[in-house]
Amino acid sequence: MIRSMTAFARKDTEGEWGSLTCEIRAVNHRYLEPAFRLPEPLRELENGFRETLRKRLGRGKVEIGLRLQLADDATGGLTVNQALAEELNDAANHINRILDNPAHINALDILRWPGVLQSGERDLEPVKEAAQALFAETVDELVGVREREGERLRPLFEERLQEITDSVSQVRKRMPELLEQQSDSLRERFEAAKVELDPDRLAQEMVVLAQKSDVAEELDRLDTHVSEVRQTLSGDKPIGRRLDFLMQELNREANTLSSKSIDAEVTRVAVDLKVLIEQMREQVQNLE
Repeated sequence: MIRSMTAFARKDTEGEWGSLTCEIRAVNHRYLEPAFRLPEPLRELENGFRETLRKRLGRGKVEIGLRLQLADDATGGLTVNQALAEELNDAANHINRILDNPAHINALDILRWPGVLQSGERDLEPVKEAAQALFAETVDELVGVREREGERLRPLFEERLQEITDSVSQVRKRMPELLEQQSDSLRERFEAAKVELDPDRLAQEMVVLAQKSDVAEELDRLDTHVSEVRQTLSGDKPIGRRLDFLMQELNREANTLSSKSIDAEVTRVAVDLKVLIEQMREQVQNLE
């Protein structure tokens, strides 16, 4: 399965407790690097979320945002710390008896005092359960988007690989003809220089020429690497790193083919191969 590292997914859910929105953005990265933005009541879920991502994603820079909106009736109500309020009232009355012109203290003054007015306990378990389920659904959607984006690249790889195969076959068919042309050219140079043709010397020169221009190994390795790429594309594991390595190997053989070229047509083919390989390599950088 070909998976892109670039994707976006968003899911929403609601309940009596309020609403939740989960957004996940992913881009290419050498390793798996998640970054979380969670509301304070749900911070304790982060470790579990990280483990889920580790199981589902191979690599990529992943930003996870979770927004929580609690319903008005989900706050648990307000309670008054009666003991503290009575202590404040007694203290105020005591001060009033000391002062010549005491100020009146009202209920709002006492309520403003820190700790007098308290929020009731919230039952966050339903929220946490909903957040875990929502996160799992969002990750599922993200993985699906990654797979769809990756599969869109399959025709590009298949087309480029076929072009490489055709080019290799073209060069392989031409090699006997090219070597024969080089042999004729060598004889002509000997004759033009009016050098007596020594059969042994000519044979030695032809051996050296054949060794310098023999690209059979490069052509075989190109075919082998193309087969490896095709096999890798058909696997069900993350393939980005292996494909990146294979692109380097393909490029190395194309460079060697170019350096050994004894014909303008072979040089052109080598250049075309490097262009095809670079087009694939650019896409490979974004694969998981």
